[in-house]
Amino acid sequence: MRIAILVFALAAASCGSPPAANEQAPVNVVETVPENVATAAPLPRVEPAAPGTPAGLPDDRTPVSEAPFTETSAQGAANVVQTYFALIEEKKYDQARALWGPNGPNAATFEKSFDAYTEYHAQVGAPGAMEGAAGSSYVEVPVQLYGRRSTGEAFRTRATVTMRRVNDVPGSTPAQRRWHIERIEP
Repeated sequence: MRIAILVFALAAASCGSPPAANEQAPVNVVETVPENVATAAPLPRVEPAAPGTPAGLPDDRTPVSEAPFTETSAQGAANVVQTYFALIEEKKYDQARALWGPNGPNAATFEKSFDAYTEYHAQVGAPGAMEGAAGSSYVEVPVQLYGRRSTGEAFRTRATVTMRRVNDVPGSTPAQRRWHIERIEP
């Protein structure tokens, strides 16, 4: 009987709160986050892929002319592509989207498509030869895209930007006669 009372007393004593001296202060995880961020190593810089590699621009060593160019030339089209990606890098999405033609991306989803990136850069290659069809001119411009996804992962890929402008035909508007992005393909 004494053993039963002793077991009951010990069991009852173990159910109580520990003395204040044995209590541990709660750990506030929020307070440790800035410390962890401050001591975390910065992510390495994302560099573009080398020319001639799968994600790099073509390895074309032909010098690009540095002479002045007209807005209607193939180099004028490449200049619009350069402006487009510079605007994206600056997060000026409305201005970048305005460089698309009438079949461009939806305004509501265009900006959201870049939410997956913390860094977005482009190297624009030399434009191809200008081609004509049905009153319009087309130029393909190679682009190397690289940067960092929101997950921290680096990315590198190539794309071809097809530029289009309506030739100086009767009835065409000034907006139609400017280079605009027709499509971007991997």
